[in-house]
Amino acid sequence: MDPQLLLHGVGWYVAFILSTTLHEAAHGWAALKLGDSTAYHGGQVTLDPIPHIRREPFGMVLVPLATFFMTGWMMGWGSCPYDPAWALNHPKKSCWMALAGPAANLLLILLAGLLIRLGLAFDLFMVPESIGFTTVVLPLNSEGLTGVTTFLSILFTLNLILMCFNLLPIPPLDGSALPLLFLNDQHAQRYMSALHNPTFSFLGIFLAWNVFGQVFGPIHQVGLNLLYLGIASYG
Repeated sequence: MDPQLLLHGVGWYVAFILSTTLHEAAHGWAALKLGDSTAYHGGQVTLDPIPHIRREPFGMVLVPLATFFMTGWMMGWGSCPYDPAWALNHPKKSCWMALAGPAANLLLILLAGLLIRLGLAFDLFMVPESIGFTTVVLPLNSEGLTGVTTFLSILFTLNLILMCFNLLPIPPLDGSALPLLFLNDQHAQRYMSALHNPTFSFLGIFLAWNVFGQVFGPIHQVGLNLLYLGIASYG
């Protein structure tokens, strides 16, 4: 196997597991704090990836590895259990639970960005002439830091994807819960009942995937502009 491909695969998978685990644990932690202990009792309020992998082995192991070898990048999913009756009775709380996942991805974007800027400040990293998903930053002199810059690049890009994709206001994505903040309880319950329709979920994923491919380019550019704010130019 090509060592560079293997390096990218390891970077992708570690970043994917970290990002997905934190995303799902954030859902469970928020639900616990807001009154639903389902995820807590199911062992999902943890940063240990094993319980999350056991719950979704297909989405967290098989699909990510298969998509990497087929496309060179990874896609997959996790899930977090919750009590539907609790969500129906507390629509605004269920909305905050849903938004906790993308908030966790934002935290990882900020962490990756901070580490990238520190590496630049200490002359360990450099801004590449051409930026890609796995080359947001490169080592300045030491080839020994290639794995670090690859991982940070993937962590930054992957979490930007996860955050923005999940915030699309389309069921079953987390962003579909946003209207619950503005609806009264009666309308919120009707809206939630509609969200749980499997047909809407299937159509929603299909629509979201096609829409997101059109909008992520500009989103990525905005993210890079913020990351490299104050730096004269980059690729």
